[in-house]
Amino acid sequence: MLRILPVVTSCVVLIFMQVGQAGAQPATPEQIRFFETSIRPALAEHCYRCHGPAKQRADLRLDSQAHILRGSSAGGVIDKKHPEKSLLLKAIRHDDPELKMPPEKKLSDRQIADFTRWVKMGLPYPPERVVGKKESDKPHWAFQTPVDPALPAVKDAAWPRSPLDRFVLAKLEEKGLKPAPPADRRTLIRRVTFDLTGLPPTPDEVDAFLKDTSPDAFAKVVDRLLASPHYGERWGRHWLDIARYADSNGLDENIAFGNAWRYRDYVVAAFNADKPYDAFLLEQLAGDLLPTTDPVSRSQRLIATGFLALGPKVLAEVDEKKMEVDIVDEQIDTFGRAVLGMTFGCARCHDHKFDPITAKDYTGLAGIFQSTKTMEHFKKIAKWHENALDDPDFKAKKAAHDQKIAQAKEAVAVVVRNADAAIKAKGGTALPKVVEPLYPAETKVELKRLRDELAKLAKAGPEASSAMGVTEAKIVEAPIYIRGNHLKPGSLVARQVPEALAVTNKPAFDTSHSGRLELARWLVRPDHPLTARVMVNRIWRWHFSAGLVTTPDNFGVLGAAPTHPALLDWLAHRFIENKWSVKAMHRLIVLSNTYQQSSNVDATTVLADPENRFLARANVKRLEAEAIRDNLLAVTGMLDRTPGGSMLHVKNREFLFDHTSKDGTKYDSLRRSLYLPVIRNNVYDVFQLFDFPDPAVSTGDRATTTVATQALFLLNSDFVGRLCDNFAGELLKADGDDADRVQRLYAKAYGRPATEKEIARALDLVRGVEAALASDLSSERRRALAWACLCQTVVSANEFVYLE
Repeated sequence: MLRILPVVTSCVVLIFMQVGQAGAQPATPEQIRFFETSIRPALAEHCYRCHGPAKQRADLRLDSQAHILRGSSAGGVIDKKHPEKSLLLKAIRHDDPELKMPPEKKLSDRQIADFTRWVKMGLPYPPERVVGKKESDKPHWAFQTPVDPALPAVKDAAWPRSPLDRFVLAKLEEKGLKPAPPADRRTLIRRVTFDLTGLPPTPDEVDAFLKDTSPDAFAKVVDRLLASPHYGERWGRHWLDIARYADSNGLDENIAFGNAWRYRDYVVAAFNADKPYDAFLLEQLAGDLLPTTDPVSRSQRLIATGFLALGPKVLAEVDEKKMEVDIVDEQIDTFGRAVLGMTFGCARCHDHKFDPITAKDYTGLAGIFQSTKTMEHFKKIAKWHENALDDPDFKAKKAAHDQKIAQAKEAVAVVVRNADAAIKAKGGTALPKVVEPLYPAETKVELKRLRDELAKLAKAGPEASSAMGVTEAKIVEAPIYIRGNHLKPGSLVARQVPEALAVTNKPAFDTSHSGRLELARWLVRPDHPLTARVMVNRIWRWHFSAGLVTTPDNFGVLGAAPTHPALLDWLAHRFIENKWSVKAMHRLIVLSNTYQQSSNVDATTVLADPENRFLARANVKRLEAEAIRDNLLAVTGMLDRTPGGSMLHVKNREFLFDHTSKDGTKYDSLRRSLYLPVIRNNVYDVFQLFDFPDPAVSTGDRATTTVATQALFLLNSDFVGRLCDNFAGELLKADGDDADRVQRLYAKAYGRPATEKEIARALDLVRGVEAALASDLSSERRRALAWACLCQTVVSANEFVYLE
């Protein structure tokens, strides 16, 4: 259809400044994490002995940013305009025989790739900070047990609708600010429907809310949305970001996680059922250790442990011990960021540079996960463990299939016996050793057909249900690895939780279990300083676009301080008090006046608080990639609401995609975006376009970029074009005149009526497109194309992809 476009030492000098800029830029939390997990270990292993505190060859010291910025007698090695040509990278690649870093042995390809990435991103380096405590020796706020605060006094006692409003209003009054007026009802139902389900409200739902004048009209909408199966799909996707969910391994051997979908569906079901968050965590960390006699419950708990198994793994790693240690490291890093909002990974090599997490703390956790079976074996290609699930139909299916195999074999045997008998009758009593070449041609053809059918049938046998997950292994105590090097084990460390977080009642670990269950139970203790805080902050972030702590994956010293610390603690206490109910937390938040504010405020407020840190208004926010796609499908009448299951085109453990093979993954399904395959190293391009996170790492805070290609996708893609063809067809089939059709279009796309001016402009566009189309097209075809063009224009506007 027609688409319309709108208009020279053993080591080298590292200069730590952003490439192409005059001065150093602050490193982001993700850059710090990358440096600590991928760059600092290599520096410690290969450079610090010659360029560290004790020794500085060529006057070069590399163990702090200040020393590195000072450089050495050799000069700089970073090409700011062309980072890939930097002398640093030439040195570590050993391009020049006179300049090699390190001189004794070249770094691995993976390390060289990490250094290359680091140079290209501008060589970010974290600042040196006092470890763990502030000058007063008082623990960092996040490591103190939350105290349930009293509700603050406010001057405008009439404004708070919810107790949480008093915390927000008290801060606004302190800053001399006033909250924005309430959002209008159309804005409010569109906002909350997308927030809770990721789908737009239907025109009928909007009309029903507008007509309901009861005091609890909005509360009834919220309860309806929380009861929708689409709620779990929306909020399950948020958790899957944190769980670094994917349907393939990525890295070196990108093979299918063919049963990962079971974990995804478990998460969706858990949110729909409002599974208490403490139980949700227990199951994901230690579901295999929880007692139950119910086979369905048992299977679900085994599936839940996929949380620990879903990470990317270097399955062809030559050094099997390194593979094991790296997998444990990835589990610790994910667990720390997801549940505690802490970065533990860098403590593998040394005591944490900023937070009170020591190498001993890290190793105590490593012992728990090394006592856990994640892999069946580490041989090439390494095989991850899968838990067998209760499948009452499998025995019957297998018996039926075995019977078919037996029948197929017998059919082959019958043909062979008959053919042998015929030859025997002609030639005497003895058959030659090789007899089949003597069979008639038609017999050979029949045998080939039967044997091919047998081989095909053998490959198509039923598979027992299983799911990626973990189970118990041999109980071990892990050694501290010197500088994180698995080839240099030090003293053993008993399994333990980090000392700074163990406020009271540290869990005891016996020799009969890995310790995962004890770890999980410790996490959900009411006095734990982080678990509840981190989760309520995530819920707040997903509703308001920014958390009360704006670094939701980092509550440590380098993370942001909470804008409303008392409110954060109050919410954490309410979360636990309400039995860890996520849905109760939703109700508490969305029924508040804080949530229901308009995004429109006076200029004075915007100037005083441009980032809206103090919540004087609602944030305008763009929909995420999945919600944009699902919105397109829903309003055009094309959404397939079928839940669950796998959409992979290959079987479990089969190769899926690498940089030399063809990817057969298809994304042309009309189902919700949640169910499309997530292929590491090759994420669906539409998802990438709208800032889908890296599925290899735990991510609790998606970025939002604005680039021209996003608009071009909406205006020109065949996918959007097909949807708008259908949308136009539905509008043209409906009763009424063209003005009514424009009203129907706006009601579906924007949840509001079109103005008279918008109707006039829309009909002008339709007439103009019809007149511009080739005259040999039928009038019906020209009319359909013109209306499709109007539909695509409407869904390409900001109002379609942004919420106020």
